Amino acid sequence: MASALPDVSSGTSNGTLPLGTDRRRTVINHAIVSPARQRLGTPTDLGENATRDIAGGLKALLADVFALYIKTKNFHWHMSGPNFRDYHLLLDEQADQIFAMTDAIAERARKIGGTTIRSISDIAAKQRLLDNNADYVDPVDMLAELHGDNKQLVAELRSVHILCDEYSDVATASLIEVWIDETERRGWFLYESCRPLALA
Repeated sequence: MASALPDVSSGTSNGTLPLGTDRRRTVINHAIVSPARQRLGTPTDLGENATRDIAGGLKALLADVFALYIKTKNFHWHMSGPNFRDYHLLLDEQADQIFAMTDAIAERARKIGGTTIRSISDIAAKQRLLDNNADYVDPVDMLAELHGDNKQLVAELRSVHILCDEYSDVATASLIEVWIDETERRGWFLYESCRPLALA
């Protein structure tokens, strides 16, 4: 049975498709390839499965990191109480470190042939960390919540690291190891800042 899809094997020398060709899809080896895959699929030796799985893991991580960044800035902006200066500056420092992760995560996904986050709604659809839209949060509760969020992020990072190990993606794994260390450090500072005085 003849394929109803256009024959694109005779594309022009500049890589464009012949006039009349359906530009929404391209056929390569009888498989439909999306424009994103065709134009953004950076060649890599990791293989299609690795690109799909690791890039997908990185995309979810990026959504979590953006969610954590916004929450950390939210609590930084709405900090109050006698420890205002210390907590305000601590969260500002942590937010800067978190935001610095975002470009590296996104570009790593692109380097291995994947795509990444495209919008706020994309972040909301993929994040695992919960938002906090409360009008007021007690300062100690802010620190405790962020401690829990950073702890969850470490767990998510470890999961993607395991995936990288399965595909021998040592470069992504190495980056994740640095992010785990940074995230554990943030968690340590948050824990020590909000632990009960009786346990100090």
